Order: sequence, then structure tokens, then C-alpha cells
Amino acid sequence: MIHGGAGAIERDRTSPDADAAARAALNRALDAGIATLAAGGAALDAVEAAVGILEDDPHFNAGRGAAFTYDGRNELDAAIMDGATRAAGAVAGVTATRHPVALARAVMERSAHVLLGGAGADGFSRAHGLEQADAGWFATPERRRQLDELIAGGGKFDVDMKYGTVGAVARDAHGHVAAATSTGGVTGKRWGRIGDSPLIGAGTYADDRACAVSCTGAGEYFIRLGVAHEIAARVRLAGEGVQAAADVVMAEVTALGGTGGVIVAGADGTPAWHFTTPGMYRARAASDGTRQVAIYGDE
Repeated sequence: MIHGGAGAIERDRTSPDADAAARAALNRALDAGIATLAAGGAALDAVEAAVGILEDDPHFNAGRGAAFTYDGRNELDAAIMDGATRAAGAVAGVTATRHPVALARAVMERSAHVLLGGAGADGFSRAHGLEQADAGWFATPERRRQLDELIAGGGKFDVDMKYGTVGAVARDAHGHVAAATSTGGVTGKRWGRIGDSPLIGAGTYADDRACAVSCTGAGEYFIRLGVAHEIAARVRLAGEGVQAAADVVMAEVTALGGTGGVIVAGADGTPAWHFTTPGMYRARAASDGTRQVAIYGDE
């Protein structure tokens, strides 16, 4: 399962061209994950492949097309987690790695750490030979326009409630689950703000004993509730199904005043998603031939 963000995504606010482009990107990402799993590959490889496709697509707020900070920069966050070993890697505030999800995996596999940030994470990326990109690769005119509009309107970030964070969860033929999430944060963020996406247990989590979870939404609320881990804990310790766990935890987010969505892959392969916004870019596929690509709440 994959997502491309939740928020105020409505038919009458989305042009036919934007709708078609988003669906095409979701299909490409889904195909990348399917190809990996169909060949007997690992869930970890599948989620990295799917997220990498979405990071390159300017229609989503991750990698190319990331939101601008108040100071006019693109600062990227990402995380990845292996449900088999509960190994995890994450980066925050990186500025020059083309695929932040790949950098998160490098942190997991090539360092003794889980989370690296800022200049240190950029240095780690260069030292380990990950593909770099200059600022022009990430910046797009539409994201710059959104920042200019926000500043002109007084500077309240994320005024349109469009959370374009991307993510993927998967269960492979070996029974392992994995999750990955990548984002540019929210338009107009300041002072090095970091949301839930790169925080293991908040926006990203995977545990073979329960499920894999990737989140999108108002990050401050997801951090406070530890949404991804909370869903997994309810599955593992309370015996809830993945859909029921997602529903309950997202109701808590709503009760606190937050909005967003989650995708969940159960340890047995059961899929679930839940979003509290008008829409969420999302897609899923299974070995039985099931395939769904959707954007709006009525799909």
C-alpha cells in the first residue's frame, strides 16, 4: 500500500490534469512495489522502491516538489523500518540527497544510529556515495508560489491543509513487513521544525508481530500520540484488527484537533487505511490481483 498525502483534496479543487498526473504517479509507485514483491523480494526493498518513485514526482511533497521552509529552502525528512528485525533508519532536515528514503536506509544499514539530521546527515550521504541533487532539483514553481502566498497572507503555515507526505507499507512472501515515509514537511515551517515522518513510532513503524504503518497529516498531533506505534501496539497487545486499530487511533488524533491519514499492512497481509480529511492519495495491490488507486473520500 502507498500514500501520497492526505488533506483538503477535493474534486472541485483538483484540475483534471492534476488528477490524472497524481494517479499515474501512484500507479508507477505501486508497480515498483509489486515488481519487487512478485519477484520474491523483501518488503523493505518494495517500500523503498515505491517511495523513491514518489520522491521524484513533483506532484507530491517529498524529494522533488517538496514544500519550502519560510526561509525559502527545501529540507527533507524520511524514515524506513524493517519489521523482521525492527531495525530502522531516519534523516531530518537534509538538503542534497535525491532520494531521502535511500539515505534513511543507509543510516539503518551503514551506521550505528537511527536518526541523523541536518548538515551531519548531508555529510553522511556524501561520504556513503548516495546520489546528490542541487537545490534546483527539489524546487518547483508551484511550491514556491504556495510559500509566497502563505507569506503574503500573514505566514500561517500549511494554510490549505495539504499534507503531501508520501509513504509505503508492504508484506512480502516471507511474511515480513516494512514501512517507509518521506516528506518535505509543511510549507512555511521555521526554526528547523521536524514532523512525525522521520520519527520512528510517530509517523513510521514496522513490527512483524503486528503490522507496518506509514502516516501523513498534522505531524505535531501524530508525534504526541505516537500514532504508528500506537496502532501496532493495539494490534499486538490488544488483539485488534488493523482496521479497528487504525480507526481508534485516528479518532484520538481527531479528538485532539489533528487531521491526516494512515496506511497499514498487517502481519497476515490484511490491509487498512483511514483518513480524516476530504481525500488521501492512496493505492494498494495484493497477490490475488486486487488493485485500487484512489484520491477522494468517496472512492
